[in-house]
Amino acid sequence: MKTIEGFRLRKLGNEYILVGESMALINFNKMITLNETAAFLWQKAEECTAAGGFSAADLCKALCAEYDVSPEQAMSDVNATVASWREAGIIE
Repeated sequence: MKTIEGFRLRKLGNEYILVGESMALINFNKMITLNETAAFLWQKAEECTAAGGFSAADLCKALCAEYDVSPEQAMSDVNATVASWREAGIIE
């Protein structure tokens, strides 16, 4: 998988938002907000995209290394996050 180019992660107070930096990426009907964990995963996904792409396993490994979470819980969280990103159209 890869992140769609042109989205930038911005911190707004205690939340994070993904901002489309071109008019083609802006959908004024939808705002993409992320909690701290999802923002961490987005940053890892972008790093992996720059290196060729990412998998759910890549994100799961990063999540387990950063947070005190079991691999099973991490994979469940990653799968839910990736599904929401697919639905939002911000990864391919």
